[in-house]
Amino acid sequence: MLHILHLDDHLVAVDKPAGLLVHRTGLDAGETRFALQMLRDQLGRTVWPAHRLDKGTSGVLLFALDAGTARALGQTFEAGGAMRKTYRAVVRGWPQPEGSIDHPLRRMPDDLRGHRPPDATSPERIEVQTALTHYRTLAQYALPLAQGDFAQTRCALVELQPHTGRRHQLRRHMKHIAHPLIGDATHGKGPLNRAVAELLGQQRLWLHALRMELRHPITGVPLSIEAPLDADWQRYAPFQV
Repeated sequence: MLHILHLDDHLVAVDKPAGLLVHRTGLDAGETRFALQMLRDQLGRTVWPAHRLDKGTSGVLLFALDAGTARALGQTFEAGGAMRKTYRAVVRGWPQPEGSIDHPLRRMPDDLRGHRPPDATSPERIEVQTALTHYRTLAQYALPLAQGDFAQTRCALVELQPHTGRRHQLRRHMKHIAHPLIGDATHGKGPLNRAVAELLGQQRLWLHALRMELRHPITGVPLSIEAPLDADWQRYAPFQV
């Protein structure tokens, strides 16, 4: 059963655990559990996902309870500035105290729904999207893991706020500035991920959707929905700030 963070006549938000897909996808055909179906069965009614979180990401996941609200939420997410999302992540190295990553991202092959195939005469116009992320370093620490010539491995807890909603944006942007997320099997460092997993006894992507702030698409009332850091994070003191 999913933990419900917010429920009214139009919206429901849940705390998605790490490792759970939002909906069925051919890219992970072996999975049999999906947040969409679980919530539908739990509430006994149809739900519409307003956005998605990667399988490995935990935290706030928002659904609409009717088609009209789903359309309104889609417009809100498309507007970008009308919504504020805050994440926690653990990354390799020690980033600057804060900064912005303004780096365009190529649309990924599994994110072409509703779009024409790339025009061979101007692929950049269609495939590359603007993307902006703000980050802030919350804590710096060193893990007792030797890496290359170093006796320890530097890691940092960061706050991430995406100002656009591109596929894998946070993971790709942090890799772009050479601070990949710990546990990111696609954009991170495999040997480091395995070493950290062995040290902590926990293999996962260290990315959590902590808070979502928006105006209710029907009532206009400001909403702030928060998913506390889960038990995995609570076991490791440096990850809790």
